[in-house]
Amino acid sequence: MSEGTVDLSGLSGIPGLIRCEEYDRDSMGEQLTELTHTVYPHEHVFGEYCTVHAHIECPPERVFEYMANPYSLLEWTYSVRKLRPVGGDGLLVGEDAASTPLYCRTISHREAMTVDYHCAWDQGDELWMIYLNRIIPAEAVLKRTGSVVIWTNCRHPYYRANPFPEREPRGERMWVGELWPLFYAGHTIELRNLKLILEHRYRLGLPAGPILRD
Repeated sequence: MSEGTVDLSGLSGIPGLIRCEEYDRDSMGEQLTELTHTVYPHEHVFGEYCTVHAHIECPPERVFEYMANPYSLLEWTYSVRKLRPVGGDGLLVGEDAASTPLYCRTISHREAMTVDYHCAWDQGDELWMIYLNRIIPAEAVLKRTGSVVIWTNCRHPYYRANPFPEREPRGERMWVGELWPLFYAGHTIELRNLKLILEHRYRLGLPAGPILRD
């Protein structure tokens, strides 16, 4: 087999593939037109995945350092508060604005520039609310200074129904999954908070933070 080719027999029996060998440009154009609409229903765009993104005028290494510190969540999120260690494996517990116990573990990889927050309401045994963040040098993708942050959530089945109802004995609280249709708007606001904090401190030559009280 020559360099740069593959044995196409490995694709046999896989229905629905669209490749130039079977679809010419006109046929491909028909496929693209069918998948492109002027208006998209909210559920179609944000039904299973929610992604927000922003350019931040701050070096990517500095953005990474800030986001990799879990206590930065106390500053830039709308509702994560009172984080403190519980156990010795990086698990923290705090409160949501609704006075809900919130558990969180931060998993970061400096080389890949990823910072993921694994969270859950009410219990810390199964951290199923996972906030995936990637930090990209803006020079590489936008040819400008600063960073691009891409934040994605996947709609875990637990968003649809509380898997641990016994942990909330009052039964009066709104479940986090009921807010899924508002995740894009809410996360856009929080990402704007992150941008404002990092740009302000970088512009004034201040430490990135967060600034913790004793």
